[in-house]
Amino acid sequence: MMSDVFPMTSSLKNCIEKSEKINKLTFDACIEAAKKKAKKGLVFLSIVASTAPFIGLFGTVIGILSAFKGMQSVATINMIAPAIADALIATAVGIIVAVPAYSFHQLLSSKVEDLIAVLKMQRDMFLSR
Repeated sequence: MMSDVFPMTSSLKNCIEKSEKINKLTFDACIEAAKKKAKKGLVFLSIVASTAPFIGLFGTVIGILSAFKGMQSVATINMIAPAIADALIATAVGIIVAVPAYSFHQLLSSKVEDLIAVLKMQRDMFLSR
């Protein structure tokens, strides 16, 4: 009966087969377990995407402070510009890290929501029999 509703690789099928009593609550628990497993790495991507620009900005601030500290009493733009340019590299790296992390986070979050929708449809199909 289960094999005609669930694909062989369905995490919902594996969870339900281990349950003694099959009802909506059992399905909901299995769906939540699948959701937790699917979202496993998303927290890390979210943290990287949100903190990388700030870490880069912090590196830039430290670099600029270092550039100004190294200045003598009289400095020209030709003396300061290379140090500031080096300091700005930290911000660029932070952005380069954050953009793909954020993009992949959004993409994978969408895939998780799609998975949950499919599992709920499978649950509804099974319970409607």
